[in-house]
Amino acid sequence: MTDTVTNPLPDGRPGIAGAGAVAAPTRARYLILAFIIAAYFITYVDRVLLSVAEPFIEKAFGFSTITMGWVLFCYSIAYAAFQIPGGWFGDKVGPRIALTCVVIWWSVFTALTSLTWSAASMGVCLFLIGMGEAGAFPIANRALSRWMLPSERAIAQGSTHAGSRLGSALTPMMVVPLVGATMLGWRLPFLLFAAVGVVWALLWYRFYRNTPAEHRLVNQAEQEQISRALGFRGNAKRRVPWKQILSNPQMWLLGAMYFCYAYDIGAFLSWFPKYLNAARGVDLKHLGFYASLPFVAGLLGDITGGVVSDALVKRTSNLRFARRIVSIVGFWVSAVTVLCAAWAADPMVSLAWFAVALFALELTVGVSWAITLDVGGEFAGSVSAVMNTMGNIGAAMAVAVTARLASNFGWASAFLVIAALAAIAGLLTLTIDASRSFYREEPVG
Repeated sequence: MTDTVTNPLPDGRPGIAGAGAVAAPTRARYLILAFIIAAYFITYVDRVLLSVAEPFIEKAFGFSTITMGWVLFCYSIAYAAFQIPGGWFGDKVGPRIALTCVVIWWSVFTALTSLTWSAASMGVCLFLIGMGEAGAFPIANRALSRWMLPSERAIAQGSTHAGSRLGSALTPMMVVPLVGATMLGWRLPFLLFAAVGVVWALLWYRFYRNTPAEHRLVNQAEQEQISRALGFRGNAKRRVPWKQILSNPQMWLLGAMYFCYAYDIGAFLSWFPKYLNAARGVDLKHLGFYASLPFVAGLLGDITGGVVSDALVKRTSNLRFARRIVSIVGFWVSAVTVLCAAWAADPMVSLAWFAVALFALELTVGVSWAITLDVGGEFAGSVSAVMNTMGNIGAAMAVAVTARLASNFGWASAFLVIAALAAIAGLLTLTIDASRSFYREEPVG
C-alpha cells in the first residue's frame, strides 16, 4: 500500500498530497531571517538614537562638540572591544540564549541612559550599551549560518543590513517629534525604544531554535535541503579553530577592508545630523527628515548589493568574482560621490550626492557579511566577530577623529578622509577570495 504524505496548504492548514507524493520543503528559515532583520532594525534605532538626540543633549547639558564626541566614543570603543567575546558567547551557548541575553542587556542600559545627569554618567551607560550591542551582529550571523542556503547568503545579509538602515532612516523622523512631545524631552525615546528591545528578545527566545532539526515548523524536506547545502552536522560541538582563522592573511585583509567601511558609516551615523545642522544650516525642526534621506538610499543599496551578488553566484558559479565586483564598484563610487557632496555649494545638491554615496557604500556591507558565511561555515560567528572588531575600531576612531577634524579644519577635511578610506577599501577587496575557507575541516570527535 502506498503511503500518502501530508502537505501543508498555503494558508497553513494541513492537506493531503496524492499517493507517493513528497512533501515540499517548508520555508521556516525565512521567518528566522525576518526576526534577525527586526533585530538589526532595533539595534540601529538604538544606535542612531544617540546621534539624533546629540544636538538636544548638547543643548540640555551645555556640552561642546568635542565633549559629546568623547561621550559617543565610550559606546564605540565598547562596541569594538566586545565583538570577539560576543561572537564566542554566541558560538558557546547558541544564538537562542545569547541573542536574548545581549538584547535585554543593552535595552536595560538604554532605559537607564534617560536617567543620566552628566557626561561621565552618560559615557558609562553608553559603554554598557556598546558591550551588549557588540554581540548582536556576530551572534545573528551565527544564527543565520545554520539556516540560510549558500545561494541566499548575500541577499539575506543585504536584507538584515537593510533593516539596520531602515532603523537609521526612520529614527530621526521618530525621535525629533518625540523629543518635543513631553516634558521628558530627549529622555523619552530612550525609554520607549528600550521597551521595544525587551519585547523582541522575549519573542526571539520563544520562536528561535539553534538548528532546523529542533524547530517545529521545519519539515523533513527543508531540514534535508539545509543539511545538504551547508554540509555540517546537526548539534555536534566543535572548538572554534582560532589558530587557523587568526593566522590566515585573508582574515586580516577582510578585517582591514571592513575597518575602512565601518569608519565611513560610523562617521555618518554619529555626525551626519550634526553636520546638516552646523554646516548646512538645517534647523532642528526639519533635521529628522533631511538626515533620513541618505539612509533610505543606503537601505536600497543593502538590498541591491545582496541581490546582485547572489544573482552573479547563480549565473557564473564564481563566488570570488560575484563577491568582489559588487564591493569594488560600491567602494569606488562612494569615494567619488562623497567628495562631490562635500564640495557642492547647494545644500540640496549636496544631500543628493550624499544619498548616492551611501547607496554605493551600502552595496558592500551585505557582501562583506556574506563572505564571513562563505569562509567561516559553522564558525561564521567567530569569523564575523574578528571582522567586526576591526570594523568597529574604525567606527570608534571615526567618532573622535571626525569631531576633531570638523572642529579644527572644517567638515570638508572629515569627508576627504572618508573618501580616501573608501578608495582603499576597494583596493583591499581585490585581494579577498570568498571561495576559500579560513580553516581546514577536522573530524568531529
